[in-house]
Amino acid sequence: MKRFLPLIFLVGACLLPLFFPSCANTTQAPSGGKKDTIPPLIIDIKPLPGAVNVPLEGANFVFTFNEYVTIKTPANIFLSPPQARQPKSRLRGKNLIVSFEEPLQPNTTYTLSFTDAIADANEGNMFPGYTYVFSTGTRIDSMMVTGTVVDCNTLAPVKGATVLLHKDHADSAVLLHRPYAAVKTDDWGFFALPFIQDTLYRLYAIKDANNDNIYDPETETVAFVDSLIRPVLVASDTVPEMLRYDMLDTLRCLARRSEHELKLFREKPSKQYIVNKVRTSERSAYITFQAPGAWIDSLWIRGFQADQVISQFNILQDSLELWINSRRAAPDTMRIYVNYRKTDSLGRLTPAQEVVRLPMPQEKRTYSKTVRRNIKHEDTTCVLKFTAAPETVEQNGFELEFRNPIISERFDSVQFIVTNTRQRQSRAEFTVEQDSLNLRRYILRPKDRLMPGFEYQMKLPHRAFRDVNGFWSDSTSVKVSLPSDETLSTLELELTGVNCKLIVDLLGEKRDKVLRSYVTDSDGTLSFPYLKAGKYSIRITQDRNRNSIIDTGSLLEHRPPETVVFLDFNGSQYLIIPASVELSQSVDVGPLFP
Repeated sequence: MKRFLPLIFLVGACLLPLFFPSCANTTQAPSGGKKDTIPPLIIDIKPLPGAVNVPLEGANFVFTFNEYVTIKTPANIFLSPPQARQPKSRLRGKNLIVSFEEPLQPNTTYTLSFTDAIADANEGNMFPGYTYVFSTGTRIDSMMVTGTVVDCNTLAPVKGATVLLHKDHADSAVLLHRPYAAVKTDDWGFFALPFIQDTLYRLYAIKDANNDNIYDPETETVAFVDSLIRPVLVASDTVPEMLRYDMLDTLRCLARRSEHELKLFREKPSKQYIVNKVRTSERSAYITFQAPGAWIDSLWIRGFQADQVISQFNILQDSLELWINSRRAAPDTMRIYVNYRKTDSLGRLTPAQEVVRLPMPQEKRTYSKTVRRNIKHEDTTCVLKFTAAPETVEQNGFELEFRNPIISERFDSVQFIVTNTRQRQSRAEFTVEQDSLNLRRYILRPKDRLMPGFEYQMKLPHRAFRDVNGFWSDSTSVKVSLPSDETLSTLELELTGVNCKLIVDLLGEKRDKVLRSYVTDSDGTLSFPYLKAGKYSIRITQDRNRNSIIDTGSLLEHRPPETVVFLDFNGSQYLIIPASVELSQSVDVGPLFP
């Protein structure tokens, strides 16, 4: 149908003025001219857009360009509904010829999209893209769905994600079958699925690593809309959502209507079994499970009583550390008997026992003559890490972490010494907190408020701690003072309307690193002192299961990832903090997590 052809020329007319700021001066001598920056244009299509009754086999589509072109990325010539094999494309002169290696479906509307696939042969200017529609039936379907795909943690748009539309409403459809329609997202994570039927669908997005349009939980990320959707928009060659824009044209790109937001996440494995086991020393080992939430009924190590085994799961309960707390000689082969719930062939969790055998590597045997010749001081010492950072010591205290669990401690022998601005020293009190998630980690927190200009020193004396290997600790100390740079600033974040547990993170401009973090479940003021001048983001996560970490989702359980919100600061995603200021920001959390 010729009514679809004006879209090509409309795109060309919009783009051409950008590349012709002035006319050429024909009176000057030839100098090779300016570099060609004009992308190629389609000047003819056979058959015309909107063709119907296209044969199921042997169909060829010819796209004629105004110049010679090259195929940069064949995979980006994308057919929807997709086939098992990619469309076959070849060049003949200025013509791009597209055909298919398997029969088309009867009475089906197809779209053929070009995104980052074609460039001119000389300068490599990318063709801006085009969506061609045809049907093997007597009519073109007319409805459309739009949306945006973002990363679940950063909310940044995801380019090149594959959006899948399924008529099959079963949870397993996206795992087993190719979709009814599919499309790739652009630089803004935006997608439009045009020329589809007016019916109910399931909507998914995946980062399709192998380009098969089927979700692989082992290697790919996924997003979904947790309800059936029905299209309400009508596809047209003039609606903004179907036009091709320069991706640097922020205003036009953001003006497009996005009906759905899909948040990509890495799904945790669902099948449960032991995947790894390692003997880390004579008296320690760890076991790794495939999926989080490992369910252990009982566990013991041959030759040792239950109270002689110290164990600790990580927060996700997919990795278990084990230590033997006994003065008996360590066995050459550690035999660990694990009774746990394992996924059977039908996908059910059933009781199973595995015997994990872990021989001791020769290089780790302390009674070996070779090892004794190369023994290091840390091999016979209670190894620990003792740190404090000036910017976070008020919030995090002095952090003490041991390599192995300790069986003897003398925290009362630790000295906390304060040196004031007149260089007078005094003893101060502190509290000791054992980390609830890591039995080897302790927080030593001063009782009194820390003062600018003061020096604080925490001293651990010799033989204050003894670990499960029977080794004693060396003496060590940490000194810290609050930052004295007068250009540093402070942000006070006042939260109101808090009705759930929240994780509040301060991130830098790139959003790739958490600078400070709080976990809270009540109204109050969070302090972020000693900040350098710059741009910052504040991320707030609704901690639905109250485990103090940002959890991913589950497709089969219809559980989306935990909701993440980045605060908006007067229309900007960044808070600009000048030097030497104290800022106060009020946030009503209630509307953010209704």
